[in-house]
Amino acid sequence: MRKTRSALFHGRHFQDHVIVLCVRWYLRYCLTLRDLEEMMAERGLGVDHSTIGRWVLRYAPELHKRIRQDTRNPNRSWRVDETYVRVGGHWTYLYRAVDSTGETIDFLLSPKRDAVAAKHFLQMAMWRAGGVRPRVINVDGHAAYPQAIRELKASGELGPQCHCRPTPYLNNVLEQDHRFVKKRMAASLWFRSIEGALRTIAGYEAMNVIRKGQIRWLAKGDVLGQVHYIEQVFGVAA
Repeated sequence: MRKTRSALFHGRHFQDHVIVLCVRWYLRYCLTLRDLEEMMAERGLGVDHSTIGRWVLRYAPELHKRIRQDTRNPNRSWRVDETYVRVGGHWTYLYRAVDSTGETIDFLLSPKRDAVAAKHFLQMAMWRAGGVRPRVINVDGHAAYPQAIRELKASGELGPQCHCRPTPYLNNVLEQDHRFVKKRMAASLWFRSIEGALRTIAGYEAMNVIRKGQIRWLAKGDVLGQVHYIEQVFGVAA
């Protein structure tokens, strides 16, 4: 009996598991789209690199969305920092937050590095964390954060006892975490558009969450379990 194809892959020429494999490899390892084209050719599949690029843009944010319900909530000690991302020939700011154990909370891509962007990012992070309000937010010393935190306290979105702590060395855990995402961005030769950057980075972040063992029942280092989980998320597991 022929298996009914998921609507997620309706109209695709290649089999579902081939698409998921290419997307997973691209998000997990420092591979270019042309690397994947060649790797598929070794397996007898003629997949153009531009096709794989379209798969990444379609399914990377879908992976990010689908794993949310399975991730653990962060603790209340947060680390917040920004790093540079080149988009369309211009430098933009990638805001990222992790908790004190290194578990990813959220990310935001912004053209500016100011109090408005910092406030918006913290609001998003609290929403993504399931309403968890941080007890302390460790920052890199940028003046935008104290202002943003004061405004969030005044509006009641942050608790009055939340402490803004500008201690650079405590952000080392986040600096280390930046590396997973930035290595993949460098391998991809950066991005042509904001939309493409957001979609692809969402996939990088999702893969980083899975790799670090943030899925409730999936251990860090369980590579085969992680592969099976991603296939289940997309409904292609055997």
